[in-house]
Amino acid sequence: MANVSNTSRFNVPAEKVWGLIGDFNALADWHPAVEKSELEEDGHVRRLSLVGGGTIVEKLERLDDESFRYRYSIINSPLPVADYVAEIRVKEDESGEGCEVQWSSEFNPSGASVEDAEKAIKEIYTAGFDNLKKIFGM
Repeated sequence: MANVSNTSRFNVPAEKVWGLIGDFNALADWHPAVEKSELEEDGHVRRLSLVGGGTIVEKLERLDDESFRYRYSIINSPLPVADYVAEIRVKEDESGEGCEVQWSSEFNPSGASVEDAEKAIKEIYTAGFDNLKKIFGM
């Protein structure tokens, strides 16, 4: 299995960041590659419509608002991955004035080399973090 992890620091309280990214259906609100997100199956599945075309279907595996994290898996996507499971987590720093956001995953490459699959996932995480920094004025 391949693993990708990306962490970014924000000078914003964890509660504020979680308020934007903690809703399983909110990816379209902060990730520039996602045009629309629609919930299905009582909110446990999201269908992401991508900018420029394409669809990713993901399943919510676990949501914990108290520890600011959720875990999800990919059911169907054009990405070069299989058995993909990821977690988004917000961790408050000691001062309470800032936080770290960690987005990590494990998966098997599918139709691509390990390096190419890891690169594709890293680019997705980086684009999301870069846009969050713009949203929070950083």
